[in-house]
Amino acid sequence: MMNAAFAELGLDWRYLALPVQPELFAATVRALPGSGYRAANVTIPHKLAAHELADELSAEARAIGAVNTLSFEPERGIVGDNTDAAGLIDALGEPVPATALVLGAGGAARAVAWALREAGAEVRIWNRTAARARALADELGAAAGRGDADLIVNATTVGLRADDSLDGLPLPDARVVVDLVYGDAPTALARWGEERGARVVDGLEVLVRQGARSLALWTGREPPVEAMRRAVVQAPSSTSAHP
Repeated sequence: MMNAAFAELGLDWRYLALPVQPELFAATVRALPGSGYRAANVTIPHKLAAHELADELSAEARAIGAVNTLSFEPERGIVGDNTDAAGLIDALGEPVPATALVLGAGGAARAVAWALREAGAEVRIWNRTAARARALADELGAAAGRGDADLIVNATTVGLRADDSLDGLPLPDARVVVDLVYGDAPTALARWGEERGARVVDGLEVLVRQGARSLALWTGREPPVEAMRRAVVQAPSSTSAHP
């Protein structure tokens, strides 16, 4: 997706995947600028660690408490931002529903809950570990626990595996379902939403939209969203939890 965007913009840049163990994250990121890297995206499980590591944070990243986008600036050091929040709102593509239930309490859930609250929604946060949901809800000014909602957003890892079950997840009769998990086939939650006539926004669209936001930060250029979407659709099979 990113390499397609660079080509579309005529930039001689390359985007690479770098698997990093948590204990090596800080040292690896600090070494990237000296190796020619201009920027990086960060995915699970490193979004909270990236927030702690950054020398400077955007207002969004500071409020959310998680970072998915890093820029390496000679004068400013490691600059952390969060495009998950705006990417989700872009992917929704309509007025945000009045009530939302966010499943999960990690870095992606933080961004989702914050974005929806900022957009005016009444947000509830659910997690299998209730104490984590309460802590995040208290931090962001949301409610915790189950409840009815017009919008469900899955920010857990449920759906990463084809045999994952939805058993145990609180699933109200929402009219919009967003699953941040993505792969080469609809997830169990996406199928569940479609069967009930809900509008489903899959994780690939959220991936494209947050990637477009990151690209704009790095280049100052208008991101070629259609080229990025085509590249994602045509990409080899892959599955991930959160962009």
